[in-house]
Amino acid sequence: MKPNILCIEDHPDNMTLIRRIFQSDSYNLIEAKTGLQGLSIAESQNVDLILLDINLPDIDGYEVARRVRSSARSPLAHTPIIAVTANALKGDAQKAREAGCNMYMSKPINIIELLETVEALVWKETRGNTQ
Repeated sequence: MKPNILCIEDHPDNMTLIRRIFQSDSYNLIEAKTGLQGLSIAESQNVDLILLDINLPDIDGYEVARRVRSSARSPLAHTPIIAVTANALKGDAQKAREAGCNMYMSKPINIIELLETVEALVWKETRGNTQ
């Protein structure tokens, strides 16, 4: 079964790039344009990893990460989250980790780094769930 990746991203060009990166037989990409929409999807579907923009039109990615981490659904509360954001100021990566993100990547996206990170986190999570 292919892992489900939820991408919460409001910018159409960035979503197109993510779609192209993960358009393969290896992953199912689920798209959300707002933080609240992403949370709703995450609560209602099995998600193996979340790619999370920080600057969203409703609630920011930090709040999304905090809500995911406090979810009553145990698998969701432990789902890997990668913050993918244009925020690249000193302290932004730490702020993302404090909110509950496992990783922080700045835009523009390094495609190879993103693919390697997703693969490592998804397969680590998959192996962890089967033991």
